[in-house]
Amino acid sequence: MRRIGLLHPGAMGATVGAAARSNQHTVLWASAGRSASTFARARRANLEDAGTVAELVKDSEIVLAVCPPDAAEEVAREVADLGFSGVYVEGNAISPDRTRTIQRIVEKAGAHYVDGGIIGGPAWTREAKTHMYLSGPRAQEVAACFEGSPLTTPVISERIGAASAVKMGYAAYTKGTTALLTAILGMVEKEGVRAELAGQWGNTFTEQTVRRVCANTAKAWRFVGEMHEIAATFRGAGLPGGFHEAAAEVYERLEAFKDHSELPAIEAVLQALLRRD
Repeated sequence: MRRIGLLHPGAMGATVGAAARSNQHTVLWASAGRSASTFARARRANLEDAGTVAELVKDSEIVLAVCPPDAAEEVAREVADLGFSGVYVEGNAISPDRTRTIQRIVEKAGAHYVDGGIIGGPAWTREAKTHMYLSGPRAQEVAACFEGSPLTTPVISERIGAASAVKMGYAAYTKGTTALLTAILGMVEKEGVRAELAGQWGNTFTEQTVRRVCANTAKAWRFVGEMHEIAATFRGAGLPGGFHEAAAEVYERLEAFKDHSELPAIEAVLQALLRRD
C-alpha cells in the first residue's frame, strides 16, 4: 500500500483522496490553516491528518496537488522547498506550457513529475464517470493506486503536458459553450428580446439552456482561472485565446452565487451578469 499526500481536499480533491482510500492506500492531508468545510470533506473521505504540509511531505511517497489553478506554482514550490523526492502529481486545470514550467520546479528539487487532468464531477461514486488522465514516465505507477476505484485513471502518454491538453480541450468546449450561452441570454435580456429568441430556439433547447446556465452559477467562480488557462493553451498552439478570456469575464460576473446550495432563477443570474460596477 502507498502513502499519498493530498494538497488539498477541496470539492474535487477530497473525492480523489477517497478513491485512493477505497484501495486501502493511506491518504494524508494537512489541516493547518484549513477551513471547517475542508475538515468536513477530509472526514467524509476518511483521510488521515498529517497536521502540516511539512509532515505530509515527509511521510508521503506520492504527493497529489488538486487546487485552484492560480495556486499551482505556490503549492509545487512549497513541496519542492521541503525536499520532496517522491512522485509529484500535478492534477490542476492548467495549460500544458504551465505544467511543464511546474515540472521544472519539481524535478530541480529531486522529485519525479506526473501530469494529470481531471474531467468530470466529484468522484464519490463510479456513476460520476470521472477521469483523471495521466501522462509522464511514472504515470502508470500513479494510475495503479486508483485501479478499480470510482476514479478512472487512463495513462495516455509519457509526454508531460498531454494530460493537461486533454483537460483543456474538453473544458474549452463544455465550460466555454456554457459561458457563451450565458452571455447570449444576457444580451437578449438587455435588448428585451429574450422571449423572441426562446421562441426561435424552441421550448426544449431554451429549457435546457436555462437549466445549464443556472446550474453552473455556484461553481462559476472556480471556472475563471480555468478559462484563463484555456486561453493560454490556445495561444500556445498559435490560436487566438480571446474567446475564453471573455468566458472568464462572464464567470467572474457570477461570483456572487459562489457555493449557493439552491439554483437561482434565471432572472437573478442575468441581473448579476448585466450589473456593472
